Amino acid sequence: MKKSSILLLLVAVFFVSAFIVLDKNNLFKTNETAGLQLPQGFSANIFYDNLGRARHLSVAPNGDVYVKLSKLKDGKGIYRLRDANHDGIAETASGFGNYTGTGIVVTPNELFASSDNGVFKYKITNNEVDTTSVMPIVKGLWNKRQHESKSITLDNKGNIYVNIGAPSNMCQVEDRKKGSPGQMPCPILDSAGGIWQFKTDKANQSYGEGLRYATGLRNVVGLDWNTEVNDLFVMQHGRDMLFQFYPELFTQQQGAENPAEEMFRLPKGADAGWPYCYFDNDKKQKLLNPEYGGDRSKVGDCATKTQSVMQFPGHMAPNGLVFYTGKQFPAKYKNGAFVAFHGSWNRAPEPQEGYFVVFVPFKNGKPEGKWEIFADGFAGPNKATGRVDYRPCGLAQGPDGALYVCDDSKGRIWKITYQN
Repeated sequence: MKKSSILLLLVAVFFVSAFIVLDKNNLFKTNETAGLQLPQGFSANIFYDNLGRARHLSVAPNGDVYVKLSKLKDGKGIYRLRDANHDGIAETASGFGNYTGTGIVVTPNELFASSDNGVFKYKITNNEVDTTSVMPIVKGLWNKRQHESKSITLDNKGNIYVNIGAPSNMCQVEDRKKGSPGQMPCPILDSAGGIWQFKTDKANQSYGEGLRYATGLRNVVGLDWNTEVNDLFVMQHGRDMLFQFYPELFTQQQGAENPAEEMFRLPKGADAGWPYCYFDNDKKQKLLNPEYGGDRSKVGDCATKTQSVMQFPGHMAPNGLVFYTGKQFPAKYKNGAFVAFHGSWNRAPEPQEGYFVVFVPFKNGKPEGKWEIFADGFAGPNKATGRVDYRPCGLAQGPDGALYVCDDSKGRIWKITYQN
């Protein structure tokens, strides 16, 4: 072979090799976010996949991830995912608990998990859950097949907070019927539509042993205890059917954007105003609901209700809330809030919205500045139609400062990390 031919062959091999390397680098850049759009410096990987309807999750001090399912997988409703070699991917999954639900919180020595009727507690010894130690600490809560999930969080004084959603849209005489008036007073608020407080060390508590800590909340799925200010924060799901019931007050687009999905800081005794009040995103004000005489201008007693600290567009379904206390992320994220929006189903024919995780900056226990989309891309290409790939639901912070996000459609779990 002539020297010139050999030279040409070597050049060709060089360029092909270079192309392959570049192509692999581009592939890595695509995969390093596991399909998500994240701020610069952040990456993500799939920690576990196809777990099923993963609602909320919590991470133990040793890095084990515990997930609560709303549908049993192989007869189990709680799964522990373990990443033994610390490569960001769980190698093993083990299940226990034969009940479905949403809430789960793990501490160094205990695990709390909710069904749609109550809450159970397990002991943890040497990083292993003793499934024989299961103890019902709360039982007999309302479960009427609407807003029935029981989300939970703990404070630092031995109390557990449980959402009991209202089995109603607006406490009408006939639920979700156009023209049906709202009941006054709303009888549902005696046993639902709020947050109840119970003790973590007492068995078989029911309404009688609990405290109605806060009321006037239609349904809360995302909630967290803010350790910086020692207070409870929650995300409320706003009402439905403003345009459908009151087209004389709301256009189709206004009905899609209203009412606001609201973040509340709740001291003991707070009343957020449901069903009498809603927050109007256009008017920037808490107003009387039409079922109670509202006309998009009347305030009435809503001026005396607990006001939300942050508002978001309507019908995006905030299902997860966690305050970031880790050291891995940049300083701007310290003590701020991440919120997972599950995504809308009832904005049509307007485009569906949500299906992302947002960040709310905080300072001294109060939101500071505007919220921003932190992680997007869960929905896939058909977001506007609502026929989406994944719906972010639960959020949790790992001991290393990573952020975990779970999807309750297929059961994918992402681990989001930052490297400067």
